[in-house]
Amino acid sequence: MSEKSILEKEEIFSKVLRAGRRTYFFDVRATRAGDYYLTVTESKKFTNDDGSFHFKKHKIYLYKEDFESFKEILEEMTQYIVNEKGQEVISERHQRDFKREYEENGTAPSDNSEENTNTDSFTDVSFDDI
Repeated sequence: MSEKSILEKEEIFSKVLRAGRRTYFFDVRATRAGDYYLTVTESKKFTNDDGSFHFKKHKIYLYKEDFESFKEILEEMTQYIVNEKGQEVISERHQRDFKREYEENGTAPSDNSEENTNTDSFTDVSFDDI
């Protein structure tokens, strides 16, 4: 049995965050010694020219000894972004008509795009429950 198969069977607890074309998987897994660690996987859907699609995945592994430092830096960085730019998302990826409306009016578009979905903020992640 491969090491990957062993790790897949040691999944203890999972949560999923769907955010547009991206999905984030938070998985508590067990080491061979029986200790726990966290994996965070970003999966992003891409559509090919022929209509078929594929996913690209990126994964990080976070071990208990790094939780506190990781949590502190994540909170600091997310708070900095919110303080500097606020909660509103202004992005061509989130608003297809961003360029067109901006070019027509010379102002940023209002936040009434149907693509904007209300999902829980990634900054609300609490590592205390792990």
